[in-house]
Amino acid sequence: MTSANAALRAAVHDALAADSGLHALLGGKRVYDEPPRGALLPYVAIGEARVTDVSVDEGPTQEHQITLHARSRRGGQSEAHAIAGAVLQALDDASLTLAAHRLVNFRFSVADIRRESDGRTYHAQVRFHAVTEPTT
Repeated sequence: MTSANAALRAAVHDALAADSGLHALLGGKRVYDEPPRGALLPYVAIGEARVTDVSVDEGPTQEHQITLHARSRRGGQSEAHAIAGAVLQALDDASLTLAAHRLVNFRFSVADIRRESDGRTYHAQVRFHAVTEPTT
């Protein structure tokens, strides 16, 4: 993966880790790049990424798709919706600071919320679209 993607993931993590409203819903700072084994629910994890080169004459530009996962068991589907909403509020069109890159935009794309096969866990996937350019 590119350094722009690593910088974007770090900035997303930092923004979510600093969001007190999200912490209240999660019952603490449960925002992970990779959830630890046996992580307490609910939590948010930064998941899949897709990076595409969309460079033009002005210089190198990358388009990113990043997926965030929220998993929940309490309160049924409503807790998963509330967490997805808090993620959306914290990140949509956010002015994130990226190391060695400029964030052109960061926008919500789509959210899916479903019950997992165990019948108890709800899984929200929230996807964002971003465009970055190097600063140097």
